[in-house]
Amino acid sequence: MQEILTVAQMYEADRRTIESGVSGESLMENAGHAVFEEIVSRFSSCAVSVLCGPGNNGGDGFVIARLLRDQGWNVRIGLQGEVENLAGDARIHAEKWTGIVERLSPAMLVGADLVVDCIFGAGLARDIEGELAVLVTAINECPASVIAVDVPSGIDGTTGEICGVAVDADFTISFCRPKPAHYLLPGKDLCGQCIIKDIGISSDIVGSLVPDTFVNTPQIWESFIPWPVNSGHKYQRGHVLAVGGAHTTGAVRLAARAARRAGAGLLTVLAEPAALPLYAQDAPGVMVAPIAKFEELMQDPRHNAVLIGPGAGVGDDTRKRVIHALHCARACVLDADALTSFSDDPSTLFFAVQGATVMTPHEGEFSRLFDNLTGDKLSRARAAAKRSGAVLILKGADSIVAAPDGRAVINDVFAPWLATAGSGDVLAGLVTGLLAQGMPAFEAAAMAVWLHGQAGQAFGPGLIAEDIPDALPGLLSRLWQRRALEVVT
Repeated sequence: MQEILTVAQMYEADRRTIESGVSGESLMENAGHAVFEEIVSRFSSCAVSVLCGPGNNGGDGFVIARLLRDQGWNVRIGLQGEVENLAGDARIHAEKWTGIVERLSPAMLVGADLVVDCIFGAGLARDIEGELAVLVTAINECPASVIAVDVPSGIDGTTGEICGVAVDADFTISFCRPKPAHYLLPGKDLCGQCIIKDIGISSDIVGSLVPDTFVNTPQIWESFIPWPVNSGHKYQRGHVLAVGGAHTTGAVRLAARAARRAGAGLLTVLAEPAALPLYAQDAPGVMVAPIAKFEELMQDPRHNAVLIGPGAGVGDDTRKRVIHALHCARACVLDADALTSFSDDPSTLFFAVQGATVMTPHEGEFSRLFDNLTGDKLSRARAAAKRSGAVLILKGADSIVAAPDGRAVINDVFAPWLATAGSGDVLAGLVTGLLAQGMPAFEAAAMAVWLHGQAGQAFGPGLIAEDIPDALPGLLSRLWQRRALEVVT
């Protein structure tokens, strides 16, 4: 599993590594050498300007500049401040540079084919202003390729937020493990291609930090996938009850198709009688029932997963059905109208949560339920999951899945085509289908988000929500084949 470390955790990993006998000077040399290797593997010898700040990120820059110059590259190096004012390992490596150290300024960009940004690392805690802001703007406007070391200067490494202004890099090279800023917007979009390099910090030391944030990859949840067995039958794969709207019928139809593609054995849509013919005609495999039978059907324990929200309508009826489903301790997915229906009384919703419950808000719906939660996206998602008692998917191009116990994953996918009507309904259906088969809530939510993102990325331009469920068989087959290969090996 790919751990994500906060800036504070990365500092602690450095400290523990140094305590184990690896010098800070060696770690800095390793970091600079790792960037040097990436540069020479991607670029031919050219004019390079290495821009250094007053901390350890600047020390990395002196290592990079020295190694490139030793290979015959045309290197200029600039520093904010004076070498004499540098401290520790950065001072040691700066003194190994025997060439001219220029004053950090936009003039250093003239004639450069490649700019290496070592001005500030991930721990920047103040806005970039004044002359440095002018420099950052000039970097973003110059035609040279830009490599950022650790994170682009101006990005908070833990939150991904921009501190005033920030460098827009083509590549970001960081060390040991990624940081949240490599995956959270807006930092994610400014990192370009992100490369994580080993610099000698052991996996044991990383593990001793007890990371609780990970990149959302199959390693997180694949062992929990409820693959069917030869002796199984449809009833063992779960029966979903999906509450359908009387007017906005497309939402639950999309969700129902996704839930069935995800593996749910049976699915019944409950709606007002006038809408039932539409739901019945939409897909032969979908059963229908009048919404008046909701509480009666909930008495049958075989109806083990409930989806409420897509097209359900905002109001008392939706609130009552949500509370009843939660009190019956069924696996529940609450999306869209199911969440908005509790905007004026979120505590009632949270108090009712029991069993496997997943909430899937976008930022607008999130703000209605958790209006007093502030801070970065990851912190807010974690706090909301803890407060509500539910697994929470805070949707977006940097979707986060957070559990009440503090675990979180961040999705890493480029799929802007998912910003289309009905896409969120499909995601809700995916989660429900996995829950119906008995998958734990956190793992089901993480797997659904991954499948959703991968489907969007694979289909690409032209995607509409109806395309997403049809991409699932190929993705699920890949996961099945991966499992089979692991069993053989």
